[in-house]
Amino acid sequence: MLNKLDTFINFHQQALNVREKRQTILASNIANSDTPNYQARDIDFNAELKKALTHQNSRHHLQLNVTSHQHIQINAPAMTNVNMLYRIPYQASADGNTVEMDQERTAFMDNSIHYQSNLTFLGEQFKNVMSVLQQG
Repeated sequence: MLNKLDTFINFHQQALNVREKRQTILASNIANSDTPNYQARDIDFNAELKKALTHQNSRHHLQLNVTSHQHIQINAPAMTNVNMLYRIPYQASADGNTVEMDQERTAFMDNSIHYQSNLTFLGEQFKNVMSVLQQG
């Protein structure tokens, strides 16, 4: 059962990480909606999730530099490179900006809803585990 739970949690952890990266990209697009020649970016969520799941065990860790023997050394997971894609606009803009606010808002809300659903699934799974443990 623990292996099944671990697999379930790892999947949702990776999904949340990729969704967080996508949310940052979409927020950047929205923030730059009036910037001339700004090119809207996005990622292919499914491809990035598959890449994150296959590389989760072979992740490289970054070591922090310490200046004193009293500092605590932490191995932080390295950020994986995200394959950023350019969004193709439906309608050309006079200033060269490819951000289309309706599309960005829709993608932002869709990503937010999926992020929240991942959190809800994880919360329910933990509630189930706690229920089983409390019943003995």
